[in-house]
Amino acid sequence: MHGEYKVPGGKLVVVDLDDVDGRISGFRLAGDFFLEPDDALPLIDAAVNGLAVDTDAVGIADAVRRALPEGAVLLGFSPEAVAVAVRRALSKASSWADYDWQLIHSGPESPQMQLALDEVLTNEVGEGRRKPTLRIWEWDEPAVVIGSFQSVKNEVDRTNAEKYGFEVVRRISGGGAMFMDAGSVITYSLYAPASLVQGMSFADSYAFLDEWVILALRSLGIEAIYQPLNDISSAKGKIGGAAQKRLGNGAVLHHATMSYDMDGEKMVQVLRIGREKMSDKGTKSAAKRVDPLRSQTGLTRAEIIDRLVQTFTGLYGATPSEITADERTKAEELVRTKFETPAWLNRVP
Repeated sequence: MHGEYKVPGGKLVVVDLDDVDGRISGFRLAGDFFLEPDDALPLIDAAVNGLAVDTDAVGIADAVRRALPEGAVLLGFSPEAVAVAVRRALSKASSWADYDWQLIHSGPESPQMQLALDEVLTNEVGEGRRKPTLRIWEWDEPAVVIGSFQSVKNEVDRTNAEKYGFEVVRRISGGGAMFMDAGSVITYSLYAPASLVQGMSFADSYAFLDEWVILALRSLGIEAIYQPLNDISSAKGKIGGAAQKRLGNGAVLHHATMSYDMDGEKMVQVLRIGREKMSDKGTKSAAKRVDPLRSQTGLTRAEIIDRLVQTFTGLYGATPSEITADERTKAEELVRTKFETPAWLNRVP
């Protein structure tokens, strides 16, 4: 069995192993990481050999950590990274290169249609009717997109939302509210087989699926970092956030919104951002929580999207694609029966 895990912001961890009577055998660790002293490598191999194949990631990491000699230095990886690679090998996880990725970047859609397309396209990947896909959203009307489990009245000032023309919609993934003014955000969705993140915790998978974005932003001169659980940030402030939904048919939806040119004052009037959340972010002004990409790059929104696409295709390859007629029909029906209904929007009042 073979498993690989690219540590976000770090190095590649590669493991090979066998399953012999329910025990890990023939374990070998490799990668482009740095490890001192040299003789720590066979100690790690010996620590993993003999573990039960159902040992969880915490147990594997603990075994690796106990085997390390005092003063050992691990650069670009960690015992937890070894554990993720082992779990991915045992679960026969796939990699980015195993798929023929598709790219959709079409015209603007209504807020409800954007959310319906996310559900439909994820389902199509899970059912094998669509190849794994990256979709860049286009957005020409303001909206607030709340998470699946958020309360409408707790998150949105409906009076101010109506005043500024913001429609309120609910998505199928969890997480927080997204303030999406027309032309002010960059949003993308990944529709992928769950095997791509097999063996990873939810926390690991967030950083793993957005590493290409961090690389793209850094190539533009932004000191971008991934801040657990689901934020894309820089030294100058938060840039955006991601959310995920995993379907029962074996597909995962991972999408993120980054602010390009955020009107912070309008945002705090439309969103009800509580004192507890502000304290958690360590800032007194909600308007200062989000730092737009435009101020950090001086580039147009289209230029930043171009760099994102170039980075993704350069790493993983991607063939231009379109929303099919059948997919659009399914999404339109989902808008009618779910996303534009009061029952869905107010399922958590």
